[in-house]
Amino acid sequence: MKCVIYFLCFSISVIAMNQLNAQGVQALYPGTIPNYIDGPNLQKSEVTGGIERISNVSIPTYEFFEAKGGKSQKPCVVVCPGGGYKILASSHEGTDIAKKFNELGIHALVLYYRIPDSTRQVDRKIAPLQDAQQAIRLVRKYANKWGIDVGKIGIMGFSAGGHLAATAATHFEKDYTGVDDGINLRPDFQILLYPVISFRPFGHSGSSVNLLGKKPSEDLIHLYSNEEQITDYTPKAFIVHAADDKAVPIKNSLYYVEKLSENNVAADLHVYAKGGHGFGLNNKTTKELWFDRLAEWLKTNHIL
Repeated sequence: MKCVIYFLCFSISVIAMNQLNAQGVQALYPGTIPNYIDGPNLQKSEVTGGIERISNVSIPTYEFFEAKGGKSQKPCVVVCPGGGYKILASSHEGTDIAKKFNELGIHALVLYYRIPDSTRQVDRKIAPLQDAQQAIRLVRKYANKWGIDVGKIGIMGFSAGGHLAATAATHFEKDYTGVDDGINLRPDFQILLYPVISFRPFGHSGSSVNLLGKKPSEDLIHLYSNEEQITDYTPKAFIVHAADDKAVPIKNSLYYVEKLSENNVAADLHVYAKGGHGFGLNNKTTKELWFDRLAEWLKTNHIL
């Protein structure tokens, strides 16, 4: 009998684990994708050095990671992987992060947003932002069903995904999806890891070219340089950057925090002396874990 009971409990445990991400990858838009040009789906995933990279994303999707147990209504974070608006670093800046949030009792939605492509979008500049706004819309729309606290919905991004997250945090007053449903698209907080913030010379030229093209107008540069779009209603921020980041200079985060401060928006900036770019959860140059600091910040701000 003991063997039977043990086997039954083990089976239930396995089933529960398998159902952790029962939703799987879902279509971001329930119907027509806005700003979409039809064509073949050339999306592919490759793993190099243990890191998964998704390219040619023309049909946006998401994956919801549910935090089990605890409060019935939990915080939720929309996670935007980086990749220079060329690919998505979907594992170490996406699913790995979502699972870490689940350990804290926080839901996470990993957003596989569209890569800007003039052959697949009428206006490639707004496609990623449309997808980020749609992700926030879904989280708010299904908050009761998914067990989400509507006052604790944040957005997070890494590198170019950090630019997207910061764009969503500074451009929420306009609905770029064209949907008029009255849903609040403002995230309650933003978490940025080695983010591209600006398309000024100290920004990241690769992300700028991939999103805006080779010769964007001054108006476009201003619009997508997020340090220039901050108001006193911009959500509070937690930011991590390494001082020796050669890909995305730390000036991006420094300028952003300066402008947040000028507008009386609370911001925590955590700077590593070393670490470079793209380290995900683990900066191998130190034993200090930025995610532990983030957990404390979430508690201090009554999000967790």
